[in-house]
Parts: sequence; structure tokens; C-alpha cells
Amino acid sequence: MTERLYYTDSFLHSFQARVVELRSGAHGTALVLDRSAFYPTSGGQTFDTGWIETPGVRARVLNVEEDESTGEVLHYVEDTSALQSGTTIAGSIDGERRRDHMQQHSGQHVLSAAFERLYNFATVSFHMGDESCTIDLATDAISPQQIQAAEKLGNEIIFENRPVAIRFATPDEARGMGVRKIPQAERDKLRLIDIQDFDLNACGGTHVCSTGQIGVILLRKTEKVRQGVRVEFVCGLRAVVTARRDFATLTDAAAVFSTHIYELPQQARKVLDEEKAGQKAQSKLLEEVAELQAKQFLESTTELASGAKLVSQFFADRDLAFIKMLAQKITRTGHAVALLSCGGSQPSLVFAQTPGLPNDMGALLKQTLAKLGTRGGGNKDMAQGGAPDAASSERAIGDATALVR
Repeated sequence: MTERLYYTDSFLHSFQARVVELRSGAHGTALVLDRSAFYPTSGGQTFDTGWIETPGVRARVLNVEEDESTGEVLHYVEDTSALQSGTTIAGSIDGERRRDHMQQHSGQHVLSAAFERLYNFATVSFHMGDESCTIDLATDAISPQQIQAAEKLGNEIIFENRPVAIRFATPDEARGMGVRKIPQAERDKLRLIDIQDFDLNACGGTHVCSTGQIGVILLRKTEKVRQGVRVEFVCGLRAVVTARRDFATLTDAAAVFSTHIYELPQQARKVLDEEKAGQKAQSKLLEEVAELQAKQFLESTTELASGAKLVSQFFADRDLAFIKMLAQKITRTGHAVALLSCGGSQPSLVFAQTPGLPNDMGALLKQTLAKLGTRGGGNKDMAQGGAPDAASSERAIGDATALVR
């Protein structure tokens, strides 16, 4: 079993150790050390990175995992050629990454305790991502007011700079001490993170010495998930970077609208309302155009043997929505068959007829598309499909016209 140096000192960034063995693992060859300050991925917290050195060799630690069956920590390094069992190594942790993880994980303890104290919302799970972190709360819903209250309480605990201590206890002792959550796994001793007079929780992660080192907690958003409500948050320097990026994004967006960032929602809604009004007006105009063209086509075309009129037309610059609307206008105005196609960015075909006529538009379209190598569908009276290009879309209308009765 690897002696875990971070259990008692999360600020330990360098150490000496001996290679116990080189083992094949999920990410290549891994080093097993007799002692290590590198944190392996577990409990929602991601692994440390850093370096392992011997005389003349400095190898980057790329991943760290835990062998739960043996309690050993597996260190995956970029080069193991100069390492062998018995070699003494010097390990060093990426301090910036470790500090970030400590701020996020300690911040999570404060935030989880805040939700539990205020609303009795237990934390079901925790995940630390590269950009943000999340906790899943055991509740069906959460209000903006509850989010703000938990964030406020968490930051008050941070500003008070309360001591954060590491303690060890048996599971029975921990239960008597009021530990927030006891792990299900059997252990002789539990490692407890004690935030003075606020939270006591079993955890194997790396943590700050006082809450002030967390810096700040910033809650981002919430979403409903299967096991409750997911809350996204960031802490410490990560919160500063996130806030700066958000501000830059809002400032750029505000410049586009020539407004202040606080007026962006109002301006965005105004633009969307204007766009919807414009689309509605455009749709009405297109419908009027379709009605006019349908009337003109029906007046100028000859009748088929069935007595229906056939309108066969290609529109180079129209889209599927327009030719479909036109086909409906033509077939609803009188007894008619409409074989229409368009070019544009999405060449398409629409075949339609007035209900009761003897043709099968679905079958005719299927036969036409088989030659084009495209797909579509519909029923006896209306069908639509795609064409590979405008030229084939136009040719297909001519071929289909000869088959209509």
C-alpha cells in the first residue's frame, strides 16, 4: 500500500520515494512508489500532475490512478526507461494545479454544507471538471433565491477564514461526531475534513488550511438531472478567470448592440421580437405571392385527360417551404396536379394533387428519387424529397410530367 503524504499535508509539493515496481496499467506503464504526494483521481477530484526525477532524467507525470484492491497509487509518466524497481526518485507536484484543486474541493465542502444547513439538500455527487465543478443535490427543484442564499452563506464562511483541520476517526467515532456523510466502503479509519463549527465530512481529497484560501465561491447555473438538481460552480482563481471571461463576452456583445451590459437581455429580446415580426410579415407576403402565382399557373395551363390541370415548374431561387406552400395553393384552388422543384442551398421536389385524382404522388416521387439517389416520402396526394443539385432537380420535373394522368 502506498503511503499517501497528502493525507496529512496538502501543501507538500516535493518528496523522496522509492520505486516499488513498474506495472502495466490502463494508460501504459505505471510506477508504484512506496510513498507519494500525488493525488489519484477519486471522490470527484481529478489527479495531480508534476514530475518524477532521477539523476539525468526528469519525466512528466501524465496521470495518477488508485488501485482500490491494493491501495496502491499508480503514476503514469512519459518516460520510464531510466526507472526500475528500487530506484530512488524525487517527486514534485504541479503547485498551480494542486492549488486550484484544493480551492475547488474545499469550496465544494463549504457549498454542500451551506445547502444542507439552509434547506436540508444533501449532496449526492461531486465532479471536478477542467473549467467548472458540479454538485448534484437531492431535491426536485431549487429557486434562484435558494441559490443566492447558499452562495452568500458559503462566501461568509470563506471571509471568516475559519480553520480547516484534518482529523482521523473510526466509522463509529465519526457517527458520534456528527459527520455529514459516512462512506459506504469499510475502513478502519476515516479521514475527516473539519471546517470549524460549520462542516465535518469524510474525504480523502486535498484541502486548504483555512477557508480564506478558497478565495470565493461563484455559482453559475442549475439544471434538472435524474438524481436531483445539478449546481455548477467555480472557486478561487478559477472564479476570477471565469468572471473576467464572462465580462469580456458581455462587453463585446453589448458593443454589438451599442448598449450597456446590463441592458443586453432587453436588447436581445427586442431583436428577437423584431425578427419574429419580420418573419411573420415575410411569411404573409410569400403566401400572397404563392396565391397569385397559383392563380396565374392554373389560368395558363392546359388540362390533362382526367380533367385536372397540370402545373410543372422549376424555381431556381426558391426554397422547399415556398414550393410546398405553392403546391398546396394550386391543389386546393381547383382540380390540379403540381410537380414543383427548386434549386437554392437545398434542391428539392414537391409532388401534389387534389384529393380524388387518379395519380399516386408518393409512388411517383419514389420512382423519381430512385434515379437521383436521394430520399423522400409522403402519401398519395403529397410527397417531397431532395435532389443532389439544381440541374437534376429541374430535369426530374420533366421526367415526372410524362407519367401524370
